[in-house]
Amino acid sequence: MSTRRTFVKWLVALGVLHGMVVCAGFLAPYNPVEQDRKSPYLPPTRLHLADANGHIHVRPFAYSVRLRVRSFDQYEEDTTEPHPVKFFLNGARYRLLGFLPCRMHFFGAEGTRIYLLGTDAYGRDQFSRFLFGGQVSLLAGLLGAGLTLLLGLCVGAVAGYYGGWRDSVLMRFAELFLALPWLYLLLALRAFLPLAVGPLEAFFLIIAVIGGVGWARPARLVRGVVLSARERDFVRAARGFGASNGYLLRRHILPETSSVLLTQAAILIPQYVLAEMTLSFLGLGVPEPAPSWGNLLSSLQQYSVLVSYWWMYLPALIMVPFFLGYLGLASSLQERAEAYKIETSSLGSLT
Repeated sequence: MSTRRTFVKWLVALGVLHGMVVCAGFLAPYNPVEQDRKSPYLPPTRLHLADANGHIHVRPFAYSVRLRVRSFDQYEEDTTEPHPVKFFLNGARYRLLGFLPCRMHFFGAEGTRIYLLGTDAYGRDQFSRFLFGGQVSLLAGLLGAGLTLLLGLCVGAVAGYYGGWRDSVLMRFAELFLALPWLYLLLALRAFLPLAVGPLEAFFLIIAVIGGVGWARPARLVRGVVLSARERDFVRAARGFGASNGYLLRRHILPETSSVLLTQAAILIPQYVLAEMTLSFLGLGVPEPAPSWGNLLSSLQQYSVLVSYWWMYLPALIMVPFFLGYLGLASSLQERAEAYKIETSSLGSLT
């Protein structure tokens, strides 16, 4: 029961985090590509409950900011007029869930702009870019992991079920992929492909590259499960009744690989998100101005940004719960699979 509770806890946490990214247009106050050239590297907006005169406000508010005299990157608050935070107000157009035209945003303010994570060199809202960039990075991880698991399932099932020369050829090929350093292979493959492509084409190129690199380990795991499942009594009985190979694989053998595939998915998705971030960070992924978590952090390559603008680190810190959630989910799935194996073996020994 504790294992199930832990699994549900991690699943709910990941569901909430992904729901925030899916509803990025509603939660983000501004268009992620909209520039405010008058506010480069603006620090996070401070929210107040007490104004300069000491009066307490029920609704949180923010002050407008202005450049400090004789400074080009230091700002100060204009405390003459507070701007209350408002909820459910109209703003920039977006498509909710990708297809519903909408203009309502969760929060904002009139007369000033609220930058929860500050702005970048072009005055773009970091919080909005983080949410919209999560749609690109997380979707790349999900689709890349799905492609990898599909390839691994097909290769592992064929190698484990048919055996013989097919097994030898496929497993030697898988060992070759396991021996290669996947990060350098990923960079080499992406650098070999065309660089001057649009954001959508670059996105699908990244999915194809990262999805086609990591199939070897899932294939070996699936092969081991298939080798064990094909020798079980119910499979032999079905084969004795004349069941075809396709029926045996579809009905009896491939369902046995579900726990392995789910665990691998929870492990591979954060790895592939990091792979997409690495490519975009190095300029080989989704190009600007489209946001992704990789190009969101690309400004940290500049020493002046590293030492002067601490809020540029904040998106990297907010990404940590996503990766911890997937690692916790993978650990929970592995514990559930081991508990199921123990339970199955104990029932078999009793019978």
